[in-house]
Amino acid sequence: MKTILLIGLGRFGRHVAIHLNRLGHQIMAVDTQEERIEAVLPYVTNAQIGDSTNASFLESLGIRNFDVCIVAIADSFQSSLETTSLLKEMGGKLVVARAATDVQEKFLLRNGADEVVYPEKQLAKWTAIRYTADHILDYIELDEDHGMFEIPVPDEWQGRSIAQLDIRKKYNINIIGIRSGGKLEMPVLPDTVLNADAALLVLGKNKDLQKCFRT
Repeated sequence: MKTILLIGLGRFGRHVAIHLNRLGHQIMAVDTQEERIEAVLPYVTNAQIGDSTNASFLESLGIRNFDVCIVAIADSFQSSLETTSLLKEMGGKLVVARAATDVQEKFLLRNGADEVVYPEKQLAKWTAIRYTADHILDYIELDEDHGMFEIPVPDEWQGRSIAQLDIRKKYNINIIGIRSGGKLEMPVLPDTVLNADAALLVLGKNKDLQKCFRT
């Protein structure tokens, strides 16, 4: 469990709060609008109405006590940039900020952000990969060159074991898990037989994964 400072409770910030809650983290939520605070109260540990560009207010939160500070402000980039800079100046251990453009991403990184999330850009890449390959059920980007795909078991692999297929050698990818009947099996053993109703979690270079599972 980690302590999270979440600043900005628009649509993106609210969804972040919900998922952090599901993961069991302690969340301090901050926004300038009372209605946004009220909307996330069921999901957060504490919440305060305040201006995160006000150094005195921000300092009163005890920035050094949080494991992660997330700046999810969407309606004012200036406020996002000022908040990010202040958080780092006050000793924020890990400051993560939301960007909406490439330029914003660059400025945030130059002014205190340790990491930047760019939802539209990241979702666009996911959408492009997910919906141009018929066999991909889900996709997670690990870096520019590597990813993890969830795919149904190809017809020609069904009824055969991992060892028989020799997948790593032939395709330069790794099967790290098998999802069947709502359960995830990890690790995958060489004698594991692949069934038609299962889905595979495969890890490797994006070009190898897309080449292997492209129709």
